[in-house]
Amino acid sequence: MSRPLERQHPVHFIGVGGIGMSALARILVDRGHPVSGSDPRDTPTSRQLTQLGVTVFHQQTAGTIETLLNDGHRPIVVISTAIPASNPELSRARAAGLDVWHRSDLLAALIDQQPSIAVAGSHGKTTTSTLITTLLIEAGEDPTAIIGGIVPCLESNGHAGHGRLLVAEADESDGSLVKFRAHLGLITNVEPDYTDHYNELNDLISTMRRFADGCARVLANKDCPVIQEQLQADAWWSVTEANGVNFAALPLQLDGDRCHARFYEQGEPVGDFVLPLPGLHNLSNAAGALAACRMEGIPFERLVRGLTALKPPGRRFDWRGTWEGRHIVDDYAHHPSEVKATLAMAQLMVSSGRSPLPTPPQRLLAVFQPHRYSRTQEFLESFANALQNCDSLLLAPIYGAGEEPLNGVCSQTLADRIHALKPDLEVAVADNLDHLTDLVKTRSRREDLVLAMGAGDVNGLWPRLAA
Repeated sequence: MSRPLERQHPVHFIGVGGIGMSALARILVDRGHPVSGSDPRDTPTSRQLTQLGVTVFHQQTAGTIETLLNDGHRPIVVISTAIPASNPELSRARAAGLDVWHRSDLLAALIDQQPSIAVAGSHGKTTTSTLITTLLIEAGEDPTAIIGGIVPCLESNGHAGHGRLLVAEADESDGSLVKFRAHLGLITNVEPDYTDHYNELNDLISTMRRFADGCARVLANKDCPVIQEQLQADAWWSVTEANGVNFAALPLQLDGDRCHARFYEQGEPVGDFVLPLPGLHNLSNAAGALAACRMEGIPFERLVRGLTALKPPGRRFDWRGTWEGRHIVDDYAHHPSEVKATLAMAQLMVSSGRSPLPTPPQRLLAVFQPHRYSRTQEFLESFANALQNCDSLLLAPIYGAGEEPLNGVCSQTLADRIHALKPDLEVAVADNLDHLTDLVKTRSRREDLVLAMGAGDVNGLWPRLAA
């Protein structure tokens, strides 16, 4: 049972500028809660929150809590897993006897307030929840949305809608999604990840089972072997077969800028559609989104009309611009499966001559920044296999994300393994982002697709090129 959130109770976020925290702040301030937060960085997000009425402090000190107390506020204090116990703002809040909630506690309270669709899974959560939100908006449903990325049709990661439904991205990275009691739980896939939290795959499976048990209904991807073998669902979707599943979207043609597919329900064809996103993984995400909307009673005809408005969230094959004839694209892929799917999609653009880019690319230059030493060590072989599908490869230094370096684990180690598997692939390792930028300038060609992948700061490549 989640904690109840009293109407208009003040709420203070430590780290309000984070992608997940800012979404919650936007919704609460819209619903009439006095909202404040702290973030040392002056960012577009923090400035937007200020414009919405959020009081933003640009320091995380005990003084922030003192100011709130002196103003007569005793807010709920919300933290994320990223906030350490030693944080002075958090320490003062606890000493003052303020209620301290994890971000997931607040999200669970919002989920309890209305029928909700919670999207979980190792990959595709942000894209699928973005697609569900977009389809519902285009169908006139106006959902509340709490997403771990920017929803293009909202230009925001949080939206306080006036419709019946709430759409939330359920993050399994710290196991907190077991708190959610959603009307409909959707699971995209289950693969080993977050080795800092889960010792083995069975631990992640157990967490997903607990999430599923807490949902009134579960919709799951039948094409994922782990889900099929280990989890129970009320409904299934697939992009490989229509028989034996409740929903299916079978590809008729895959191009570099779109997918032609036929939608099935209970094995029977319902209608054809064009998905304005390339790649079989995006078709699977869209199939899950369509299935979720159908389970909530939205007619297929209304959903099809909304398909033309579908766009991926920010940092999902995000075209940043063209530099001296090179198309620069930013993508969040940081797991071997994500990298493999993203590179396959990019190669389809090269081979098909069709692309959402201004001109179809002639060659693929992949840029990859490994994320965390532990993930790189755990998936070294998988990364080496996934990264081969390109014409040239540049590796940035590992983005530690707060982890201490591990002996013998570095980008050069990954490069050596790739070279052993594919000796003819051109691979170079950068010392830093400035060096990476120089390598892009010297090793890329006109009409190249330069695809920068990673969850760290590799998205800083475009500003460096454009400077």
